[in-house]
Amino acid sequence: MIRVLLVDDEALVRTGLRMILEPAEGIEVVAEASDGSEALTAVARHRPDVVLMDVRMAGMDGLTALKELRRSAHSPKVIMLTTFDLDDYVHTALRNGAAGFLLKDTSPRELAHAVRTVAEGSAMLTPKVTKRLIDTFADLESEGAAEARRRLSELTDREGEVVRAVARGLSNAEIGRELAMSEGTVKAHVSRALAKLNLSNRVQMALLVRDAGMR
Repeated sequence: MIRVLLVDDEALVRTGLRMILEPAEGIEVVAEASDGSEALTAVARHRPDVVLMDVRMAGMDGLTALKELRRSAHSPKVIMLTTFDLDDYVHTALRNGAAGFLLKDTSPRELAHAVRTVAEGSAMLTPKVTKRLIDTFADLESEGAAEARRRLSELTDREGEVVRAVARGLSNAEIGRELAMSEGTVKAHVSRALAKLNLSNRVQMALLVRDAGMR
């Protein structure tokens, strides 16, 4: 079972998320929290695998809580939630290790799929949304472009191909079809690339590719 913590300062939103996720196969909502501070306590107590957390909340906001969770001994995967209007903090959240980003109008089916894929660490949900966020916030002319290219140059040619495909928002299965390799092999390449680049998830990998001005 994938253990999930819901974090939002609106009780109705938490109720809606719970109603969507509880019937989903393989998913268990273990706790709720109304702000970032409560979320830190709930993570320590319930040890969830995935945290669904709003970006903006009264009290400790999601961005601050994300930073704290990344430092904790039990660091769950964190999916940030926001309304349709893109939040100014999205880029920082992704940089700081958020495993995914969802709009609050995401369909029930996509929400459950997001939890499963993030828990696996093998694919990002709704790659088009992720790609749009990256396109919006990443600065291709940043001073870090040269450093990003240097880091990516440490990859093998095959790892580089896979990483660039990840940056385009492709899933492991899609990358496998495009590059004529098994999904398991793609997953292995992604894992090795994350380790070499000292990154924690696919979103950070995609941002690095964008910083380098590579496709």
